[in-house]
Amino acid sequence: MPLSVPSFGELLANCQRSAVHLEMRDSYATNERFEAWRRGVRINWDDRASWWHPYDQLIADTVARGVAIRRARIVSEPVSEYIRWEHYVTRANTTAGEQVRWLPRRMASGLALPGNDFWAFDGALLRIHHFSGDGAVVEDEITDDPATVRLCVSAFEAVWGRAIPHDDYHI
Repeated sequence: MPLSVPSFGELLANCQRSAVHLEMRDSYATNERFEAWRRGVRINWDDRASWWHPYDQLIADTVARGVAIRRARIVSEPVSEYIRWEHYVTRANTTAGEQVRWLPRRMASGLALPGNDFWAFDGALLRIHHFSGDGAVVEDEITDDPATVRLCVSAFEAVWGRAIPHDDYHI
């Protein structure tokens, strides 16, 4: 049965061991940071105060508590402009403590994958993202249905096992 949707911060605050995120889209809704990058604006990585966001601090604090945070992205190649930007800004994710891997879509053909991106918390609770065709978030769904959780966690682990660590994935 679907549960009410707590904030992402609440989900991470209750997380004890692991949070994993599977992303499978080649494009998400545009945002100001992406549009600035498209105009040629680049991040001064030496000036952390200019790019460090509350999300980065939330991740860093969660990792400091001993929670492993892993993100896997399945991407088409050649990559979309949006994925090129995501690859560029992933430095913020890894600086915050996330482990990130990339799986070229051609390497995912033998995997059973869920229909939606998701976060799994401690292998027991899912936050499933539902997007419109243009990549805007329509709604998030929370479920602790054991079969759905098992399917999603298993899919994530299968992707993770094949995926390329961020520092080794060159676009």
